[in-house]
Amino acid sequence: MHIVIMGCGRVGSALAERLDTAGHKVTIIDQSEESFRKLSQTFSGDTIVGVGFDKDKLEEAGIRGADAFAAVSSGDNSNIISARVARETFHVKNVVARIYDPRRAEIYARLGIETVASVAWTTEQIMRRLVPTAAEEFRDSTGSLSLSELPTHPDWIGHRVARLGLDSGARIGYILRFGEAILPSKDLVLQENDLVHAIFYLAEEKQVKNVFNNPPKAD
Repeated sequence: MHIVIMGCGRVGSALAERLDTAGHKVTIIDQSEESFRKLSQTFSGDTIVGVGFDKDKLEEAGIRGADAFAAVSSGDNSNIISARVARETFHVKNVVARIYDPRRAEIYARLGIETVASVAWTTEQIMRRLVPTAAEEFRDSTGSLSLSELPTHPDWIGHRVARLGLDSGARIGYILRFGEAILPSKDLVLQENDLVHAIFYLAEEKQVKNVFNNPPKAD
């Protein structure tokens, strides 16, 4: 994957290093060339000096072919502006913005921009949103049950969460929507940007992920 990052502070540099080590192509933008000193000598990605919402700088960073964009500078406004440019102008699929004011989270989520408040921010969280993959959160002492955040196929949007559980054989523990946890009712419908947390037997993991990762079967 090609991932563009705006901001090479503590979080941005750590994120760039993690993604680079994982084998992804990384380009990081920052207004200060000095900021790139936070990157290790083994970092193999590209660095660009400039403003992260400057369309020319984003073009230089290869935003048109990017799979994901993360805005993790120290300013809410800069992060959101650059995230909106990436989403609305360049149609990047996975866009995440760091924010310091969590009250803005729901507004930005409705624009299709994932946000993580500064107090809750971890490199692991942002990586899971940029590179969607199953993330195990708990395993029981016998090693037979797992609670994991599982990415879902876009075609599940608009379908009942209960059906997702029924088809996969998993128990849907909760849905994270706009930063708030929801216990699913039988009529709860999956919305865009929902994060599904499911409980399932590890012996059935392949079947569960297969259902989550593919469109629902026709009725």
